[in-house]
Amino acid sequence: MNRIVITGAAMLMLSAAPVLAQAKKSTSAARAVPDQSFVMEAAKGGMAEVELGKLAADKASNPDVKKFGQRMVDDHSKANDELKAIAGRKNITLPAGPDAKQKAMYDRLAKLSGAAFDRAYMQAMVTDHVTDVAAFKREAQTGKDPDIKDFATKTLPTLEDHLKMARSTDTQVVRATPARGKATTKKS
Repeated sequence: MNRIVITGAAMLMLSAAPVLAQAKKSTSAARAVPDQSFVMEAAKGGMAEVELGKLAADKASNPDVKKFGQRMVDDHSKANDELKAIAGRKNITLPAGPDAKQKAMYDRLAKLSGAAFDRAYMQAMVTDHVTDVAAFKREAQTGKDPDIKDFATKTLPTLEDHLKMARSTDTQVVRATPARGKATTKKS
């Protein structure tokens, strides 16, 4: 009788092994999804920053906006290269370019010129970098994949610096250009 019970228990364990292995894989894959999602969003955002930075370096009328745009090209190109390497090691296929919303922003900004471009670009950069800093902080704190988490942690100070620069340059641009539609009065 003991022999039958032991044999039955062994067969039950053997039949359950593939199910347990699949459950373990599913749990591992489920944990990886937020990390992969972060990589995809960071890649799209990084590519958009490079394209918008090139546009700013070319179209901006304010030298500080041009300088900021070039900084975006330089820093985000470097980060994009690092992210591509990590994605390659993780077998994550990155998007070919920015998403539709980012392309629409590019198209909207490309139609502007002078001070209007400078204001719109810098406002977009402040908004974008607030979002980026929050996403990179979240990944740095809660990411499961050590390489992706390390990338977020390492890149975060640069993004925080970008946000600080974007806010400062935005303030400067707003001060340098008169508000539309407001009449100025001269004191006598």
